[in-house]
Amino acid sequence: MRSRTLPRRLLERAGIVLAAADGMSSRAIARSIGVTRPTVLLWTRRYTAEGLDGIQQDRERSGRPRTITPEVEESLVERTVTSVPPPDVATHWSTRLMAAATGLNHHAVGRIWRKYALKPHQLRRFKLSRDPRLVEKIHDVVGLYLNPPVNAVVFSFDEKSQMQALDRTQPGLPLKKGRAGTMTHDYKRHGITTLFAALDVISGQVIHECMPRHRHQEFLKFMRRVERSVERDLEIHVILDNYATHKHPNVRAWLKRNPRVHFHFVPTGASWLNIVERLFSELWERQLKRLAVNSVAELIGVVTRYLDRRNTDPKPFIWTKTAREIIGKIERGLRILATAH
Repeated sequence: MRSRTLPRRLLERAGIVLAAADGMSSRAIARSIGVTRPTVLLWTRRYTAEGLDGIQQDRERSGRPRTITPEVEESLVERTVTSVPPPDVATHWSTRLMAAATGLNHHAVGRIWRKYALKPHQLRRFKLSRDPRLVEKIHDVVGLYLNPPVNAVVFSFDEKSQMQALDRTQPGLPLKKGRAGTMTHDYKRHGITTLFAALDVISGQVIHECMPRHRHQEFLKFMRRVERSVERDLEIHVILDNYATHKHPNVRAWLKRNPRVHFHFVPTGASWLNIVERLFSELWERQLKRLAVNSVAELIGVVTRYLDRRNTDPKPFIWTKTAREIIGKIERGLRILATAH
């Protein structure tokens, strides 16, 4: 009776039993709890005969016999996961297409899909890296996240290129009860900029700068700024992707002149391994997704203010997956692809 989490029906039945144990009449119990007298008699008899099990479990009720057997369900599930509709009809199953193909009601198809957590209408994109040094690079990058070297600073770097300064053609309607906020689908372009960002993996601080282009010249300019920001007695490890400007001859020459700076490239086709992408996702959701500006300068101002404010109370992104777990998941994906095709 003191529980705050049990269902109301159980608390009601427990109240009936306790009141009966105190000697109250069935009519008095019914009035005090707000139920009928037959209900009181039912649960006192059940408790007398079966104890707690008698009030915790409801009896099975008779009802319409099942018309869809487990074999029918199994056949529908198998068809859902192993086949597709005719190509001239659709690219994936819907409840009505499956109902037409199996002779079932589309509501029944939907119930079976929900029971087995099947969602043919949803699609998630993926890519398995084919980098020949995949395992080596995963161990290298994940090792920097989970066990960063002493006397060193680890940065996760990337460019967010082609950020557009967009203005909407009409003001959106405000949020109100029963309606989401709105914005027009069409827009006016006012130019683009590129955000260069180096996220300190340990502290969460971000070194950032917006530039009009993202050639190797801009990349080197930014790297020099990152290098100058770190104390001279510390090593610098930079995690970055395989964009061509990061491997330009001038960049390699600069690295030779600055031996304390070390580049660690994520595997090709595995940008998700670069944790700064999480920062870009946060920036998109909180600032850019609904933003309307009249110029590139205004866009740069919004981005700069947001990241500067974030730096006043930085929160690092915590990497939790080990290299072994990541590699195991990739190997399972490759095996599934090999058997499916």
